[in-house]
Amino acid sequence: MELKDKTILITGSTDGVGRVLAQRLGAAGARVLVHGRDATRGKAVIADIEAAGGKAEFLAADLASLAEVRRLAEAVRGCTTRLDILINNAGVGTAGDKRQTSADGYELRFAVNYLAGFLLTSELLPLLKASAPARIVNVASAGQQPIDFDDVMLTRGYSGVRAYCQSKLAQILFTVDLAEQLEGSGVTVNALHPASYMNTTMVRQAGVTPWSSVETGAEAILNLATSSALEGRSGLYFDGLRESRAHAQAYDARARQQLRSRSLDLVGLASPKSKEEQS
Repeated sequence: MELKDKTILITGSTDGVGRVLAQRLGAAGARVLVHGRDATRGKAVIADIEAAGGKAEFLAADLASLAEVRRLAEAVRGCTTRLDILINNAGVGTAGDKRQTSADGYELRFAVNYLAGFLLTSELLPLLKASAPARIVNVASAGQQPIDFDDVMLTRGYSGVRAYCQSKLAQILFTVDLAEQLEGSGVTVNALHPASYMNTTMVRQAGVTPWSSVETGAEAILNLATSSALEGRSGLYFDGLRESRAHAQAYDARARQQLRSRSLDLVGLASPKSKEEQS
């Protein structure tokens, strides 16, 4: 894909693989919207991109708050008239077995890793459609835990690993579901496991010795975001650079409908009308 003059939003791009992505896409000529919580780190990424001749802006938001997710979407709409690529990369790792909640009272990993991206994507869909052909990339994981719809917020049997893996599978269900909704719109959406245990703050906080580099993960994400081989292809899950299959629940239409309905309620969006209701 020719990236010159393309506008790309990357959540969680002041550190780790997100930062590498921002730098590479900026160097390739894209205008990068850098997101993070820390303005100092954000300015450092902007400085790196601009020093290499690129263009970038920093947008601050804490994705543990749905109100801030909405403000982030508003900031994006306020600074650009097009959005060519959205990369939902920000997340909370597996470290810690004490259950935490978001500003809205939701289980923290479900809120940040999945629900924030669900809402942000929903808010930015009109801009993406207006910029078609456009792409959405959801950075998920090979760690996938089936969603327990009787206890989505994991009030029982909680662990950081279980919460993380459930939130990542939720991202993939959302990817498959959204791909069906976007068919014919010119906007594609795909998900991936970028690499195992990359050398990131998230992995180190979990007490794990990194296996992979952030550069390896960045290559896999860039493949979905920019490869001509993915043009027009949607609803896919990749393990690194290889197309793969996610957990079986991702391909369960009833589970995807349950997650969509629950998610719309949790973020306060009206459920879209069915074809029968629209006629």
